[in-house]
Parts: sequence; structure tokens; C-alpha cells
Amino acid sequence: MSIPFISAEEAANVIKNGDNVGLSGFTASGTPKVVTVALAQRAKALHEKGEPFKINLFTGASTNDHVDGELSRADAIGVRVPYQSHKDCRKLVNGDGIHYSDLHLSHLSQDLRYGFYGDIDVAIIEATEMSPNGEVILGAGLGMAPTVAQMAKKVIIEYSSYYHNSFRGFHDNYIPLDPPHRREIPIYKPSDRIGSPILKIDPKKIVGVVPSNASESIAPFTAPDELTTRIGNNICDFLAGELKAGRIPKEFLPIQSGVGNVANAVLYGLGENPEIPRFEMYTEVIQDAVMKLMEEGKCKFASTCALTFSDDAMLHFMENIDFFRDKVVMRPGEISNHPEIVRRLGLIAMNTALEADIFGNVNSTHVLGTKMMNGIGGSADFSRNAYLSIFSCPSIQKGGKISTFVPMVSHLDHSEHSVKILATEQGVADLRGKDPRQRAETIIENCVHPMYKELMWDYLKLASKCGGHTPHHLPAAFALHEAFMETGDMLNADFARFEGV
Repeated sequence: MSIPFISAEEAANVIKNGDNVGLSGFTASGTPKVVTVALAQRAKALHEKGEPFKINLFTGASTNDHVDGELSRADAIGVRVPYQSHKDCRKLVNGDGIHYSDLHLSHLSQDLRYGFYGDIDVAIIEATEMSPNGEVILGAGLGMAPTVAQMAKKVIIEYSSYYHNSFRGFHDNYIPLDPPHRREIPIYKPSDRIGSPILKIDPKKIVGVVPSNASESIAPFTAPDELTTRIGNNICDFLAGELKAGRIPKEFLPIQSGVGNVANAVLYGLGENPEIPRFEMYTEVIQDAVMKLMEEGKCKFASTCALTFSDDAMLHFMENIDFFRDKVVMRPGEISNHPEIVRRLGLIAMNTALEADIFGNVNSTHVLGTKMMNGIGGSADFSRNAYLSIFSCPSIQKGGKISTFVPMVSHLDHSEHSVKILATEQGVADLRGKDPRQRAETIIENCVHPMYKELMWDYLKLASKCGGHTPHHLPAAFALHEAFMETGDMLNADFARFEGV
């Protein structure tokens, strides 16, 4: 059958107030870029007429300004799941303007299929190649595309010509059976393929194809500075020590790495450390550093959900696409982040913490326990099931006015039971096999900034008088947070005032 080309405005008119809309992509990569802009403009026009218009938005992960930015500024999002990172979206989330449900990224595809969120009314899928019979080659990010394309009543295709090439051969589209019929997911090494490079969509559901020539608009990450380099070197030295001690197999283990400057610094450090052998990755995103490591021969293969490259790096990738064909595979998020595979492959999982406490609990999401930053993302998919779960962060923020290590986290995302290693520019705390007091002593000694060590020792001494397996003095547990809210500096916390309380 013939599938018509339509304008972004015509596509936006297909979407109704209250619709559940699912998108392809993971981060900005592979995410639609023109239909959502037209949809935001339509929402503004309807609002000016006094008519309601909001959609419920389901994505693989964070998106881009074309999606979360434009739709947030148009006040066109009612429900948002599962992860966001745009400042305009964050403002509405924290102002109760969007009903935001923070979810583990590996869960949403199956929860949609289970019917927990209702039907998917419209799916918007970015493609770099397609045929009239509905065979689609996706873009630089996969996300939930197979599930939302399967479930959607209507599908809009955004046909991207920006890279002057398709990603044919890089995808591994696969949907597991739902319980009680689910079987094991047969991935035994990062390079195993279990699905199809083509996403097949019922052409009867495709309402039209919208041309797009927009890039992912991903800015390059900052080059490693002294701080991130020290964090990266500390983690690399720790892994090299584990390798020497035989606690990591001589072949090494696949790496999972989160997003950001610290993650990039760690990857560069792995590439430069002669004691770390060539390695593979099984992760949710790969960044610019991974491309460099592949070209240098240090990274042999990467299984990912998205190519989260800066625009310049993506152009370089496309210009040299044949070099990478046997080195990269893109999978759906529920497979790239699947706990079964994480545990089977024995991943070294490296993610970042917003805040941690002296007992090894990690807050990844909420500033001062209340203000959502981005979301938990896929970090818990990996950390709970990894061979080694490593969380890293700078020891201080805002020039020392904030300690990232506190007596008790203001919000809990990863409990002490899932966190094996903590790392800062100060050093590494190995928490394996330690009881709560031993963990606290190890973290204070190795990870806490010297500006705050005395305060942390004072708290531990005070808490220890209360007894218990995990020593806490509850009235004093949030003294650093209170000091920051009252004076703008956590160093003004005073535990002496709690003596006898």
C-alpha cells in the first residue's frame, strides 16, 4: 500500500487531547524532532482559544528540546514517564505542573504491554529508511520503539535524512514474551543478536511520513578536568587492583557506564591505563569516549540502546560507518538494561550519585530530598544486579558549601544493599563485606572531603551512643541539609547541640 508524505502540522492534528503518545529514541538519539514541535504550536493555539490540550508522554529515556522543551513550554504534557532531563520539563515537574512518574527504564515497555498505563494512541517513530510494507530502519536510538509501534493505534513516521545514510544492520529489535510465557533472554555475550535489524510495523496503522532534516543537537561533553580525571583514575586504579588480585577475571568483564562528564573521564581512564585489557561494553548509552576507544582498539564491542554522540562525533561515525558495523549493536531499553542479562554477563556497572550517606545509601534524583533533578534512569537496573556496582561523584559541590556525603541521604534510590563501591576524587571506599559502622568509617576515611571529615566523625560518634546495628541519631541526621537551607553552607552544621537530646 502507499503511505503518504504529510506535513508535521498534519501529523500533529492526528493527536488528540488526553492521548497516550509513545516515542522512539533514547536520550536525544533517535527521538522525534519535528512533529512534537508542531504539536507544541498546536497546543499553544488551542490554549489561546481556551481549549484544553495535554498529552501523556511515554519515552525510552530523556529526549531533547524538540520534545520535552517545546511541549513543556507549551504546557502540553499531562503525564510524563519515565525519565526527563530538560530544565523546562523539570520546572513543571517540581511545580506540580506535570504528573511525573519516575520509573526504572527497563520496566516501562513491559508495564505498557501489561496494560498498566492504558492504550498507546499514537506512536511517533524516527526512521532512517523504510519501505511501503512497513519495514523500518530506526535511527541512532532504539528505546521503546518496538513496543510502542506494536501497541499504537496510529503510527507517525519521522523520516530523517540528516545523516545521508541509514543505520541498517545496527539494531536488534526484540520483544520478550509476557508472563506466564516468558522464556530466558538468550544473550550470553555482548555481541549476541537475538532479534531483527528491521522493525516491522503494520502499514495500515501508519498515517503518514513526515520528512525531517534535524540533528540530534547533542553538545559535546566537557573534556576531563583535574577533578573528573582524579575520579576516573581512582576507579581505574581500583579495577586494576581487583584484576591483579584475581577478583576480576583476567579476560576482564563488560562495562556499563552512565552519562556525563565523570562517566566519560572514567572511560578515558580505562583506555589510558595499560593494566586494563581490551574490553567490551553492555550498557544503555555510548558516548564520544567509546568511539575513540574503539578506534584505538581498546573497546572491542559495545551493546547499547543509543548512540549518544555529540553532533560532530555522530557525523564522524556516519562518515566511517563501515568501521563500526561489527563493533556496535543497538537494543531496546528493556533488553539493554535487563537485570537477567546484567547478572549473567557479570557487568562492572559505573553510575553517578547526586548524594550519598556514610552508610552507603545513594540518592540519584532529588536535591535536598524534594526537588527532582532528572530521574533514576537505568542506574538501578544495573547496580542491583552487577558483578561490581560503583557509584562516583565529587566529594563537594558549590565550592565546598555542599558535601555530597551526609549522615543520611535526603532521598533514597539505591540502598546500601546494592552499592558495593563509592568513589570520589579523594579515593575509593570498598564496602563489600562490611557492617554499617565499618562502611561509615571506610567512606569517611576514603571519600569524604577533608573540609567535612571532622563533621562526619562527630556525627558517627554521636550516633554510636544511640546504639543499634546502623547507628543513627535521628534529630541530627539532617543537620547538614538544615544548615544549608538556613545559611547556605553545610559546614555550619553543629552536632554539639544535639548532645543529650
